Amino acid sequence: MDMGDNTAFAGRSVLVTGGGSGIGFGIAGALAGAGAHVTICGRNKDKLDAAAQSIRARNGSGSVIAVPTDITVEAEVVSAVASAVEATGTLDGVVACAGGNETIAPVTQLDVDAWRRTVDLNVTGTMLTIKHGARALVSGGGGSIVAISSIASSNTHRWFGAYGVSKSGVDHLVQLAADELGASNIRVNAIRPGLTRTDLVALITDGGPILDDYMANTPLARVGEVDDIASLATFLLGPDSTWITGQIINVDGGQMLRRGPDFRSMLESVYGADGLRGVVA
Repeated sequence: MDMGDNTAFAGRSVLVTGGGSGIGFGIAGALAGAGAHVTICGRNKDKLDAAAQSIRARNGSGSVIAVPTDITVEAEVVSAVASAVEATGTLDGVVACAGGNETIAPVTQLDVDAWRRTVDLNVTGTMLTIKHGARALVSGGGGSIVAISSIASSNTHRWFGAYGVSKSGVDHLVQLAADELGASNIRVNAIRPGLTRTDLVALITDGGPILDDYMANTPLARVGEVDDIASLATFLLGPDSTWITGQIINVDGGQMLRRGPDFRSMLESVYGADGLRGVVA
């Protein structure tokens, strides 16, 4: 992503969880391109190292380090924050992007353990990132936190199980943190991406009835790009948004105005038409 001014974040340190791929990787690259020192976190060390190398190759103005981290483990989050602080002596921003979903199924057939892991990753992991990131920001006199939510928190995504539910929890956590931390000059906001082109959703964005349904329910009928999300994230982290906090902003081409996607064509063959309406054989 071309940020124009490659010194906008010079001397600033930002922690990005989930920075090894997808939206987190795009945000990390944008920040490094604007001069930031970026610490990227994720569970997969090889993926993180490859991501850091790629960002370094594309952006000569900032720097990036990779810190393998499971954000559901508090001690690992503490260590990641410490690594980010060590880079410049302070922490200026946090992007809580790491998340996922193990629960694509009708609500009557959800696996409880998968539900708990999803909620733990999306809600508890984001809480731990904000908890320890905010401590460092308070010590440094303030800063900005951006969490990556999902359109699934504003529009129901049938058969997505814990994902939209947990992202709704992220939204409320962001507003709670913004209300509490404003007194310490810390801003906390969230972005709700719509369907965004990443490897994770290539099965959809490559074409077919699910993509057609997305487009029929998106006023600006195109797939989102990682740069669309990274542009807003960098704005919310930067000096031009200093009176914005507690906001949950959809970046979805307007799909929030209509309805969530129909995954029937993908799931009916697995659960059957009756299964999708809650019947359990």
